[in-house]
Amino acid sequence: MSAIPGVDPTVPPSGTGCVECLDTDDQWWFHLRRCVQCGHVGCCDSSPNQHASKHGAATGHPIIQSFEPGEDWVWSFETNEYYDGAPKLAAPDSHPLDQPVPGPAGRVPADWQELLNQ
Repeated sequence: MSAIPGVDPTVPPSGTGCVECLDTDDQWWFHLRRCVQCGHVGCCDSSPNQHASKHGAATGHPIIQSFEPGEDWVWSFETNEYYDGAPKLAAPDSHPLDQPVPGPAGRVPADWQELLNQ
């Protein structure tokens, strides 16, 4: 992928989990996505609350990067296109390897697979 306008590669991720889910006692995520413009970490569109997409819509930040270990891709909300090869951003480039998926630990309901958005 070519250079992404407006990206500051020095901005670290906002944390190790979805910011909005962690601000509550009952929300959880499936996979995590990182805004390449400001570092916001939000939950994916398969997650019940889709915080990464909501962040993009609210801020106008159009590009997210996978925040999953071993994944190297970005997605554009503007073009609805997926690109292999994420830009090099401030570390870390994923949540900790010992963090459960889905997460966070202790909040994921037993029937979580039935609650995913398709």
